[in-house]
Amino acid sequence: MNLLDITAVARRSGVPASTLRFYDEIGLIESVGRRGMRRLFDSGVLERLQLIALGRKAGFSLQEIGAMFASDGCARIDRAQLAAKADELNRTIRKLIALRDGLRHAAECPASSHMECPTFQRMLRLAGANQARKRRIGLPPMRESVSPRQRARKNTSGD
Repeated sequence: MNLLDITAVARRSGVPASTLRFYDEIGLIESVGRRGMRRLFDSGVLERLQLIALGRKAGFSLQEIGAMFASDGCARIDRAQLAAKADELNRTIRKLIALRDGLRHAAECPASSHMECPTFQRMLRLAGANQARKRRIGLPPMRESVSPRQRARKNTSGD
């Protein structure tokens, strides 16, 4: 069995030692002993860390990733869960593409004001409808940013 101390695992995986300790504490990885004060890991931990990184990039929570490993340490990835995450990513991609296209249009629109542009008006209505939907289902509304000038104007208007 090829053992690596935590420093070697951190260097080879690119995962900080503090994260390795955290993953060990929550059971995502398992140290096999200690050399002095340093945790030791089997070299197979590197592949497991790659699986964890892939899961994180795909948007899975650490709890969901942990459930993808059997008690013997082998991966047991639910294909239906992967398909559901892929569908979720597709929805996010479509929203981001629409947002990108809307911003591009707003940047290139020949209208003298964005408020005169029908496409920009549609974007505003959609953004407002999404905020109302979030309030109905109990999600926190998006934080609105108010400039110091707008705040001063509001404070002096008597409202």
